[in-house]
Amino acid sequence: MKLIIQIPCYNEEQTLPVTLQDLPKHIEGIDEIEVLVVDDGSTDHTLEAAQKHGVNHIVRLTSNQGLARAFAAGLDASLKLGADIIVNTDADNQYFGGDIPKLVQPILERKADIVVGDRQTDSIEHFSYLKKKLQKLGTRVIRKISQTEVRDATSGFRAYSRHAALKIHVFSDFTYTLDTIIQAGKKNLIISSVPVRTNEPLRESRLFNSIWTYLRKAVVIIIRIFSIYRPFRAFSLIGSLFLAAGITLGLRYIYYIFIQHEAHRTYLQSVVLSGTLLVVGVLIIVIGFIAYLISVNREISEDILARVKRLEIEALHGKKELVD
Repeated sequence: MKLIIQIPCYNEEQTLPVTLQDLPKHIEGIDEIEVLVVDDGSTDHTLEAAQKHGVNHIVRLTSNQGLARAFAAGLDASLKLGADIIVNTDADNQYFGGDIPKLVQPILERKADIVVGDRQTDSIEHFSYLKKKLQKLGTRVIRKISQTEVRDATSGFRAYSRHAALKIHVFSDFTYTLDTIIQAGKKNLIISSVPVRTNEPLRESRLFNSIWTYLRKAVVIIIRIFSIYRPFRAFSLIGSLFLAAGITLGLRYIYYIFIQHEAHRTYLQSVVLSGTLLVVGVLIIVIGFIAYLISVNREISEDILARVKRLEIEALHGKKELVD
């Protein structure tokens, strides 16, 4: 059983050595533990720091492509290196490396495909009151959309089985944490949560400038992913709003003309607007149906991609996937 701990990095020359120091060297049930660093176009000496501290593998991106792309590159490289379990942690030492055995245990016991570390954000002192509330609200929304029981949706401290890693595809350029949970829920992967500890921050977060920036981007990601995986429901909802508005204006016209007998007034604007809204509503629902058909093809393409990756791993390492 091989575990690869992947660490996306961007200008983490100072914090990476501290993170590496806390990683476990031995875990019961794991035969091999290797560390992979994804250098996301760093302009400092992150690469040299990784080499100096004996990192097993380094994936170097020539330019800064963002956390989501770095995570995806690490996931792909870990699979090609024959990982049975992949743990993702941050290079800023936010997460306590000693809790990695707790993350991998549900996967070793075949009780989960993905395990998310629950930071128990209410107890984190350096999180503001607003940030704590937004974290809890966001987690509830993600839990509802993904139909999972994840307790800390934005936590990047996670473990993936090889089966789950093969099925996950990162669409976002901003962060992978939300869309991968939604994907996992839609693909019937089992997600578990375990409580984990956090360390005192070594630096300020560079993922976003403010809570409101993160919130705005997170909402866009949620809407986009929901539209990808539930297109007909998403477009039908929007189309229904237009249809309801059009029907309301139409009923208003009928009321004044046939009940109030105000035939001397044409209410032409209401008739035109009502007709326009009804047509737009129907078109949006039709677009939703077309998007649904496209999503069926996307699911087939994703399944083919997962099978190709699986065959590639089998050819490289002779490891056969027991779950299809």
